[in-house]
Amino acid sequence: MKKNANENLKNKYLLIGLSVFCVLLIGLSFVNSDIVAPIKQVTGYLVTPVQKGINSFGTWLSGLTDNFEDAETLREENASLKEQVATLTEENSLLVQEHEELERLRELYDLDEQYSSYEKVGANIIAKESGNWFDIFTIDKGSNDGIEVDMNVIADGGLVGIVTEVGANWATVRSIIDDESNVSAMVSTTSDQCIIAGNLTLIDEGSLELFQLTDTENAVHVGDKVVTSYISEKYLPGILIGYISELNNDSNNLTKSGYVTPVVDFRHLQEVLVILELKDYTPSTSSESVDSTEEEVQTELTETESESETEPGSGTE
Repeated sequence: MKKNANENLKNKYLLIGLSVFCVLLIGLSFVNSDIVAPIKQVTGYLVTPVQKGINSFGTWLSGLTDNFEDAETLREENASLKEQVATLTEENSLLVQEHEELERLRELYDLDEQYSSYEKVGANIIAKESGNWFDIFTIDKGSNDGIEVDMNVIADGGLVGIVTEVGANWATVRSIIDDESNVSAMVSTTSDQCIIAGNLTLIDEGSLELFQLTDTENAVHVGDKVVTSYISEKYLPGILIGYISELNNDSNNLTKSGYVTPVVDFRHLQEVLVILELKDYTPSTSSESVDSTEEEVQTELTETESESETEPGSGTE
C-alpha cells in the first residue's frame, strides 16, 4: 500500500513539475523570445515528425473513408443503371414486337384495300396442328362475328385457305397447303384453268402442285400469276394463290403440270382476314362438262399418286 501511495505521490509531483515548467515557458515567451528560441527549435525538431506522422495517418484514414463512401455510391449507381438497362431492354423488346405487329397489320390493311369489294373481319391465330406449317389452325373469331363454313381466308397478299368448322368465338381453317386441299384456279394472264393441290411434303420445298393446265396456245410461262377461278365451287374468284415456278407437258400432250410458289408464308402466319361472303355457286347446264373435267382431274391425280407415292388431296373446291 505504501508503495502505491509513493508512486501516486511521485506522479503528482511530476505532473506539478511539468505544469510549472510549461507555465514558465509560456511566461518566458512573453518576456523575451530570444530566451525560448533554442527551446522552440528543440521542441519543433522533436514534435514535427510526430505531427507529420499524425497528419499522414489522418489523411490516409480520411481517404479510406472517402473510398468506402465512393465505393458504396458506385454500387448504388451500378444497381440503378442495371435496373434502367433492364427496363430499357424490356421496353425495346416491346417496341420491336409492336413494330412487327404494326407491319403485319399494315400488310393486312393493304390486303383489305386490295380486295375492298369484300366485307372482311380480322382474326388472330390461337392454335394449330403439330408441325412447322399452318395447314390446319384455329382463329379467335366465329359465328358471333359472322363467320360461316366455306368462307375464304386471306393473308400476306393472297389466299390462305377456307373455313371448315365454326364455333361461337372460334373457327377452324384448312389452308391450301394441306394434303386434303384442291383449288380450282386459273392463270390470270390467259384465264386458262388448272388445279392447285396441297402437299405438305412438297411445301417443305416452298411449292404447291399444279395439274390439268389447259394451255393449248402455249401462252402460259414461268412467273405467271395464278388466282382462284370463277368456276370454283367454294373459292371467290381472283384471289392470288402464287406464281408458276415450273411447267411441263403431260404425257397426253394436251395438258400441263408443274409447281406454284405460294405468295403466303405458311410457316409464320399470325393474323388473317376472313372474307364474310360465301361463293354463290349455282351449277349451270354446263355443269356436267365441269363435273366431267373434275372427274378426269381426280383420275389423273390418282394415277400420279400411284407413280409418285404421294397424296395431293381429294376433292376440288
